[in-house]
Amino acid sequence: MRRYIRVVDGTNRVIGRVIMFLLFGMMAILLWSSISKTFFLPSLWTLEMAQFSLTAYYMLGGPYSIQLGSSVRMDLFYSGRSDRSKAWLDAFTVFFLIFFLGILLYGGISSTTYSLEYGERSPTAWRPYLWPIRVIMCTGIVLMLLQAISELFKDIIRIRTPGERVEVEAPH
Repeated sequence: MRRYIRVVDGTNRVIGRVIMFLLFGMMAILLWSSISKTFFLPSLWTLEMAQFSLTAYYMLGGPYSIQLGSSVRMDLFYSGRSDRSKAWLDAFTVFFLIFFLGILLYGGISSTTYSLEYGERSPTAWRPYLWPIRVIMCTGIVLMLLQAISELFKDIIRIRTPGERVEVEAPH
């Protein structure tokens, strides 16, 4: 379990840190959109490309967010508990996340397969192929699923050995 946690957390940390810079790419796209609308002919691709960039940003950054504990918890039921009790609660609720991600992955793979088989394109004026963003979405879902399992393993370790934390060293 510890090796799995190290590998998955390390991979998602690297991907998350790299994907953070995609925000600058998205800003550049939106800046170009504003400039082209003001001084030139409006670009057909900018809005949709910004949407694709945002989708990649949150789908590939999601596992890193889970790893950092940035998810929302209801403090009313969570804050007053002991570490072991929190681990039990987290271990129970992560199964709902894994179930949800499994269904999402099933639908994502189906949608990606359809896009690849039929060469599906967006119905906009730019008409980009949709399979690249669907592949990115499925990759993000798989990484999120792996991170959710890593979090489950961390909870199991905290339940078995109270007070022990299994964390990958903090990113610099």
